[in-house]
Amino acid sequence: MTALHTPQQNHLLASLPVADLELFASHLELVPMPLGQMLDEPGTQLRHAYFPTTSIVSLHYVTETGASAETAGVGNEGVVGISLFMGGDTTPSSAVVQTAGHAYRLDRHLLQSEFNRAGSLQRLLLRYTQALMTQMAQSAVCNRHHSVEQQLCRWLLLTMDRVPMRELVMTQELVASMLGVRRESVTEAAGNLQNGGYIRYRRGHIAVLDRAGLETRVCECYGVVKKELARLLSDVHGRPNSA
Repeated sequence: MTALHTPQQNHLLASLPVADLELFASHLELVPMPLGQMLDEPGTQLRHAYFPTTSIVSLHYVTETGASAETAGVGNEGVVGISLFMGGDTTPSSAVVQTAGHAYRLDRHLLQSEFNRAGSLQRLLLRYTQALMTQMAQSAVCNRHHSVEQQLCRWLLLTMDRVPMRELVMTQELVASMLGVRRESVTEAAGNLQNGGYIRYRRGHIAVLDRAGLETRVCECYGVVKKELARLLSDVHGRPNSA
C-alpha cells in the first residue's frame, strides 16, 4: 500500500470501523485496472472481489447478436463481485474496466469468511447490494423512457461522481455500447450538449464544462440512484438512519 493509494479511497472500505478493516487490510492487494480489462465473464466465478478506488467497472450484458448495454457501473462507491457473497457464484453478465485506474482486490475466500462473521462488513455489503439493485432498476427505466440526451447526462454525472477529473477518455462508440443505443444517437446528444456549453468533445475525450447545467438537463434517475446510495451507506454500524 503506497502513500498515493489507500483502501479508504474506496467508500465501502472507508465506512468500516478501523478494527474491522484491520482484520483483512493486509490481504488487500493494490492492482492496476487498465481500460478494457475483463474482470468477470458470463458463467465464470470471480477469484477476487474488487474495490475500485480510481477506476470504474461496467457491468453489462452482451446479447447473442453482439449488442450490449450497461446494467450498472461500479466505482469508488462499491465493489465488483456481489455474487461471491450472495450465493449465486456466477452471473450471465460481464464486468469490464470502463475507466482505467486502480482497485484493491481481496481473495474470494477471505471475503466470504469475513462476510460470514456477520459483522459490519456483512451489513455494509448487503446495503451496497440493495443500492446496486436500485441502480440496475433505474437504468432499465431510464433506457426505456428517457431520451438519449438525458441518458448521456445521467451517465456523465455518475461517472464524474466516481473519478476526480473533468475530462474523460471515452469514445462515442464506447458510450453508445454502454447505453445500448446507436452511435449516431450519442453523436447527436453530445452535439446538443456541446452546443449548449455543457461539455466539450474531441475524438476520444469528453470534458465536462458545466456540471450544474448537466444536472438541470438530466432525468430524475440520476437523483434517485445518488440519493439511495447515500441513504443506504450513510450509516452502516447498526444505528437507525436519520435520513
